[in-house]
Amino acid sequence: MSTVTVRSLPMKLRQQSVNILVVDDDRDTQDLLREVLDTEGYKVSTAGSAEQALEIGQHELFDVIISDMRLGPDLNGLDVLRAYKSVQPESEVILITAFGSMETAIEAVKAGAFDYISKPFEIDEVLLQVGRALENRQLLRENRNLKRQLGSQGQLSSLVGRSPAMLEVYKKIAMVADSRSTVLIYGESGTGKELVARAIHVNGPRADQEFFAVNCGGMPDTLLETELFGHVRGSFTGAFENKRGILEQASGGTVFLDEVSEMSPALQVKLLRALEEQMVRRVGSNEFIKIDVRIIAASNRRLADLVAQKRFREDLYYRLRVIELDLPPLRDRTEDIPLLVEHFLKQFGQERGTAFSVAPQANAVLISYAWPGNVRELRTTLEAAVALNRTGVITPEDLPAKLLPRPQETTRLEDLYADLPSLEQLRKRYIGHVLRITGSNKAQAAGILGIGRKTLYRIAHKLGIPL
Repeated sequence: MSTVTVRSLPMKLRQQSVNILVVDDDRDTQDLLREVLDTEGYKVSTAGSAEQALEIGQHELFDVIISDMRLGPDLNGLDVLRAYKSVQPESEVILITAFGSMETAIEAVKAGAFDYISKPFEIDEVLLQVGRALENRQLLRENRNLKRQLGSQGQLSSLVGRSPAMLEVYKKIAMVADSRSTVLIYGESGTGKELVARAIHVNGPRADQEFFAVNCGGMPDTLLETELFGHVRGSFTGAFENKRGILEQASGGTVFLDEVSEMSPALQVKLLRALEEQMVRRVGSNEFIKIDVRIIAASNRRLADLVAQKRFREDLYYRLRVIELDLPPLRDRTEDIPLLVEHFLKQFGQERGTAFSVAPQANAVLISYAWPGNVRELRTTLEAAVALNRTGVITPEDLPAKLLPRPQETTRLEDLYADLPSLEQLRKRYIGHVLRITGSNKAQAAGILGIGRKTLYRIAHKLGIPL
């Protein structure tokens, strides 16, 4: 038997001891799957009935269970699925059947099946699904371990996603949380830069201290300066009392500077000095105040490009970018959209005391949309849909028109002018019309057409016009 290569399965997983259980009452199918999986390097056990499979599961753990749906008069593949999901929830179960139906498939997925394959199956299809199941299992495990590493207080509860891109974000948070270094977060508007900054803060040694978030592009330059550095009484009109700036108030904690690229050159100089000396001076004062803050900055534009354009100080850029972290846009992690939808609907449902779900057609619309506003746009879209919904099920009709696919417009010339006759067809019609009104008088018709009789005969023959 030829060996089928599993392209989707990483080598690090192939090298691990993977335990697979094959459940089928057909001995030939058992032997076939055992041989193929054994050749691929997996440890394989077999069971000829659901009862035997459940007995084996009492004393052995499996990474993947491949089970036929029809196993006997009493128990079937769904029973195997439910039992293993109960006692070994991390196991992935793949069901195989020759008698598939939509109802059975839905029931299998709801019960937690990883996939559902119809007989007769291709061996490479089974191997591919086993590889995908192992990848999914590994990803879930790493995700769970990272969240456990980041503490038990649910600090990542607002960061939703199991895509490889989000897993890298979780890893970076775990690695930088204990550091004192500044962090520079890049990401489009709405990707969750502040959520990441908060996660870094609450998982580090400063978690019990203050966290302040400042939008550097959301206020005038003079107001931003007093917000960050404070001021003394009488330093400007309206300064009726001394005020501590955020950098001073957050001493011992973390300050998140969102859209730091919008900061003016004068403020950039002052911020750089504060970071390097860990000291601030209030507006209107000559006194320097010692601080101890960790800075996490964010921008939706690359600061290196702004430095090249002389719009951002190079020395401040290098001071901020000790550690860089990139957040993926939602369009690059569409596999996370169903998880985000479930998360937000659960959140809105708790607020309103009503359970909400999303119809498959609406889910497909949400997944296919590009989401230029990223997670923030998805959240507000669902919030509006929930507010207008009365059934508890979000359908495409509850979503904005811009999300719905538009009817395809005809743009090809041949489609636009498909009904127009060709030049030859027009000539044939016109000559036929002239012949009809002249009573098929060739000389008279030739005169009207402005051609000789011989030419009329030649053209008529060519176009198939009877004379």
